[in-house]
Amino acid sequence: MTEALLAVLIGYLLGSLPIADFVSRRYGGPNLRDVGDHNPGFWNSRAVLPRNASLTIFIGDLAKGVVSVLAAQAMTTDWRVWYLAAGGAMVGHAWPIFARFSGGRSVLAWVGAAIVLSPLPAGFAVLMVLLFWAATREFSHAVRIGVVLFPFAQWYQDGPWRTAATGVLMSIIGVRFVMASDVMASKTGLADMYASIRAAAPLARWKHRAAHDDNPRE
Repeated sequence: MTEALLAVLIGYLLGSLPIADFVSRRYGGPNLRDVGDHNPGFWNSRAVLPRNASLTIFIGDLAKGVVSVLAAQAMTTDWRVWYLAAGGAMVGHAWPIFARFSGGRSVLAWVGAAIVLSPLPAGFAVLMVLLFWAATREFSHAVRIGVVLFPFAQWYQDGPWRTAATGVLMSIIGVRFVMASDVMASKTGLADMYASIRAAAPLARWKHRAAHDDNPRE
């Protein structure tokens, strides 16, 4: 129990390090939360920072997952604690205590953790990314393919339980993407459009009529 809590704490603190903020300030760049897709991470930094700066962010965010899992492995042989450490790093990156709980989407923290947790499936996924990238010249699409293929490769190598644990980690990314899309909607004026669509839906109209009928008419 103590090892699990310590692993989560170490992972969270490492994940909370606002590397993108440090690097952007070092290179005189803007706050990444105010530009592009408002994500303080590697993908957003590529458009506004020099290549060396973006590469530094890439390595730093990747290292959060790597170091967190390695620290957990140094403490125990229980693989479940390793995954808790990875989850801690991802939660720390997404909601960092050192950056007012406004972080990135934890993709690279997850990739770094996956490399240590399941080296062979991760190697296979990276190989697929490189092959699809070479064939299509679309790196973002190739990365998505690698992410999708990784759990299948892990199922074959590590079995269902560890693959299920990977699914839990990936759900953190999903939650963060949904939250990021809501933020983008509010900043681009789409929130009003979504509200209008919801208000026009049949269920919403029914609820409105029901609430109106409940009010006594004098």
